[in-house]
Amino acid sequence: MTKTIAFLTAAEGVERVELTEPWKAVEEAGHTAVLLSPEKGEVQTFDHLDKAETRQVDQAVSDAQVDDFDALVLPGGVANPDALRTDADAVSFVKAFLDSGKPVAAICHAPWTLVEAGVLDGRRLTSWPSLQTDIRNAGGTWVDEEVVSDGNLITSRNPGDIPAFNQALLGALG
Repeated sequence: MTKTIAFLTAAEGVERVELTEPWKAVEEAGHTAVLLSPEKGEVQTFDHLDKAETRQVDQAVSDAQVDDFDALVLPGGVANPDALRTDADAVSFVKAFLDSGKPVAAICHAPWTLVEAGVLDGRRLTSWPSLQTDIRNAGGTWVDEEVVSDGNLITSRNPGDIPAFNQALLGALG
């Protein structure tokens, strides 16, 4: 059965491979990927600090409904989740998605948005190492592992973990 997966990013600062590789895995598995962002238009991806490709936004997150999607992917990049956590619609969507029980997969710096959404209390997860204090302060247990699944939350540390991240995401989709 085809599922629809939301990918939520800010307009800039998205780590390209953390968007494009899970996107490719989702589509190759026969599912539909949809790009959400705070505003319509394009998002600028980056290869670390260098501009890479742009991607067309499919829908503004303010117009998105959790019920329309089967899973949510939060790519990283330092600036991307930092911008998302200041957008009330994005934070509200992420919180509602986690609360729904549907899979949420966040990689690298993306758990910053989860911190802002207040959904990490009692959760076990991983991220880029610099987020561990923020995660602990938000009530989560940070671990240094390639991929961590805790209920409906899937997390990984960095682009090197993408194969395990994709496998966990696709496994959660059934």
